[in-house]
Amino acid sequence: MTNNQQPTNEHLLLIRGTHWNSGFSPSELQRIMTDFYGWVEGLQSQGILRGAQPLMEEGKLVTGAQTLVTDGVFAESKEAIAGYFLLAVASTDEAVKLAQACPILAHGAQIEVRPIADLCRPMADVKAAQS
Repeated sequence: MTNNQQPTNEHLLLIRGTHWNSGFSPSELQRIMTDFYGWVEGLQSQGILRGAQPLMEEGKLVTGAQTLVTDGVFAESKEAIAGYFLLAVASTDEAVKLAQACPILAHGAQIEVRPIADLCRPMADVKAAQS
């Protein structure tokens, strides 16, 4: 199936893993977080950081036609999203390279890199069908 979406000049880095920091002494964690915030400051100084926020470990999942609401974010999950960074970079390769420099990767966190699309896929398909 053809994807009719077009990428923009932005990428989202999703930080996965909410408990990568367990088991470190306070001084070890201080060093890691100093390195992490140095990485963030580097993104800022390059002028490519558009936004970044940590996320709470709790949340709700809304699904279905009857809008079922359940506890859907589980803090103990290695897949839970801990935060995000919105970067103004045109290529996925560039976003991946920046993500690879994140110091918390060495301690079990993961980063999902996603290009921002111009439209949601259903609307892109509608527009393509109208052309």
